[in-house]
Amino acid sequence: MGVAKYIKNHKDAIEDVELASGIHVKPFYGPEDLERVGFDYQQDLGDPGEFPFTRSLHPQGYRSRAWTTRQYSGFGTPAETNQRWKLLIANGQTGLNVAFDLPTQMGYDSDDEMAFGEVGRVGMAVDTLADFEVAFEGIDLTSIGSGLTINAVACIMLAMYEALARRRGIDPAKISATPQNDILKEIIGRGAWIFPVRPAVDLTCDVIEYATAQGKLPRCNPVSVCGYHIRESGATPAQEIGFAFAIAFAYIDNVVARGYRPEQVAGRFSFNFNIFGNLWEQVAKFRAARKLWAKLLRRRYDIQEKKILFLRGLFGGGGFGLTKAQPLNNIVRGAYYGLAAALGGAQTTALCSYDEAYTIPTEQSALISLRTCNILMEEIGLRDTVDPLAGSYFVETLTKEMEEKILQEMERVETWGGIVAAVESGQVQRLVARQAYEWERELQEGTRVKVGVNKYVEQGEEADVELHEYDMATADKQIASLKEVRAARSDREVKQRLLELEKAARAGQNVMPALVECCGAYCSVGEMAGVLRQVHGEMEEPSIF
Repeated sequence: MGVAKYIKNHKDAIEDVELASGIHVKPFYGPEDLERVGFDYQQDLGDPGEFPFTRSLHPQGYRSRAWTTRQYSGFGTPAETNQRWKLLIANGQTGLNVAFDLPTQMGYDSDDEMAFGEVGRVGMAVDTLADFEVAFEGIDLTSIGSGLTINAVACIMLAMYEALARRRGIDPAKISATPQNDILKEIIGRGAWIFPVRPAVDLTCDVIEYATAQGKLPRCNPVSVCGYHIRESGATPAQEIGFAFAIAFAYIDNVVARGYRPEQVAGRFSFNFNIFGNLWEQVAKFRAARKLWAKLLRRRYDIQEKKILFLRGLFGGGGFGLTKAQPLNNIVRGAYYGLAAALGGAQTTALCSYDEAYTIPTEQSALISLRTCNILMEEIGLRDTVDPLAGSYFVETLTKEMEEKILQEMERVETWGGIVAAVESGQVQRLVARQAYEWERELQEGTRVKVGVNKYVEQGEEADVELHEYDMATADKQIASLKEVRAARSDREVKQRLLELEKAARAGQNVMPALVECCGAYCSVGEMAGVLRQVHGEMEEPSIF
């Protein structure tokens, strides 16, 4: 599921190349290969900015607009996170990608016993609207878009973002935010889930309905369907796209079943895809995904409007490709991952920093990742022309073959009864877990090469990485702040707002309006998530063995 597998003879000559998705690469390609795969210029490529958008969503590609740089960042208290965000923005970052700590992701307040030792450790601690007020102080919500990388309580975080705008006197229609809000991938690929599958999907779709179908937050992308984490958990590149599309269609169908038209929701979907692995496979994956998304939306829902057919999102990260061994090599890996994203037509890119295999990035390592994107954008020529690899016998053949592999993976999901049923039963989780095991076994056996890990290893090496030591004082500060908020807020209003949330949840109504009111009253994340836990219960994970 990672880099390609190379079969070599005793002279180290390559006899076969098998990409992670199962495609075998030939020594060379010619016109006969395009004929073999049935390549057609209009149907498979087309002009930039025209259906099926294989080459680009826009006629001029990066010449008309550079890709957005949005480094994943957040740690400790909201005040510490605010400082890091301002540093990145001052150095050319054009969007935020917010990291939350595990208690926040799991719907626990910082003073909950379940949060002990984790407050602010892997992301920013958020308990109430007061934390957002500190974190986003001095940041223009109307000009800086924010990715909210959270899933189980994404509805609460987007409601809090809207409540922040209202508190500042900003029309919510003018703010731009993208909550990840993809609970199905979370169950498959990470584990930060709370509620049973179907209520969790309904909460995800409450956000989608509220933001787009009801038009409450027209500049927000209410979901970022995240093949990224499915890939990092063991999926192949083809499975990453295929499973993500199956998830996206499940969400669209849920909202359509509520009485809306597909056109009202599909156009604001965004995606988060991974960029580690073989360069050519990643480029083909992104090109095939852009083409296939447009074709499938038209085929399934008869959507004709161009902008609704756009596959928009972030191609980034590459964290699984980073190594603890010889960490400076990760700077090189990051540059090539950024190259793959750009050649694949990314709208937004965020690169993992070289020290992320060890720790939260330092200011220096975060800036190196940002400057990597800047160099690719300003010096290397990636904005010169649209889709520079178009017309390559190899790339066009590989893109067609990748398209077929993606469709095969989507068909596999259908044989399991659809993606929601497949996640409930653990079918998808079993598949990716088995593949992750095989990947690790092959690394240990050396049949898949990882530089610095199982080849070109330096004996006795010590990594020169500055560790971000966890400070328990972070939790003390956060808990003290939470106590101050509780003392200052209206207990009567809090009780009333939480009661209204419970009534909406039990009635099967969209909970977003009630959550916005709760956030405005400074209800805590733990209190709001606690109400939803009472109504829906908690998920019992299916066995994957």
